[in-house]
Amino acid sequence: MNARMYAVTPEIEAAWRSLLGEITRAADVPLVYVPYPAPEPLERLWSREDLGAVFMCGYPIALRLAPVTPIAAPRPRAGWAQGRAVYRTDLIVRRDAPYRRLEDTFGARAGFTVAHSHSGFNAWRHHLLGFRTAGRPALYGEMVGDLVTARRVLDGVIAGRIDVGPLDAYWHMLFARSAPEIAAQVRILDATLPAPMPALVAAAGAPAGMVARLRAAFLDASTHAGFARWGEVLQIDGFAPVELATYDGLLEWDRAATAAGYPRPA
Repeated sequence: MNARMYAVTPEIEAAWRSLLGEITRAADVPLVYVPYPAPEPLERLWSREDLGAVFMCGYPIALRLAPVTPIAAPRPRAGWAQGRAVYRTDLIVRRDAPYRRLEDTFGARAGFTVAHSHSGFNAWRHHLLGFRTAGRPALYGEMVGDLVTARRVLDGVIAGRIDVGPLDAYWHMLFARSAPEIAAQVRILDATLPAPMPALVAAAGAPAGMVARLRAAFLDASTHAGFARWGEVLQIDGFAPVELATYDGLLEWDRAATAAGYPRPA
């Protein structure tokens, strides 16, 4: 088990570790929580053959970056989720920045996380695609790539290393509750369309019976009396079932950008 994608602080990771432990015990699937802190590459984690319940972004799932079987995805407790297992990308600037619209940031310095990220790359690029014109194929004066993590995007905006950057909105929500004094230094300027939430996945070779028990336990988790405390800390209302096909639509955003000659945000 591992919750690296949404282990935004040690306290939040501890909550995920406890919740995942309870769910896997209910499924009668003995899994061990293995910490995997940044900057260790997530691609290496996702490629392990012993994955039982590990968070994985939907875009690399769609790209088949690693052989996995999606199990379930959280339903964030947020207005933009509307009870669904979806998320979006918040496009953030410093709180004291002069920008009022995303267009005001064009010509400045922007950033992205990594090319296999949906929230930090694919969704950001798709959103920008609508602003490009024949006369302005590149929107920013500089694009700082390979920031890798949401925290480095946040810190980069706060420090002024970049003027605007993409944050996974669920990550942002958790971080804002856990470290409000830091999160208060930025504001959301715009947001992308919603997309399927990152999934908890098992290795593709995991026994079908094990996967079925895990999926049933995740879907049943919110009905347990003890779930309320974890739901409050992690800001989720439960989990929804997902499969490989859930994420295939994300490739349409990639194809649209590629067809437009826009391989990376710029």
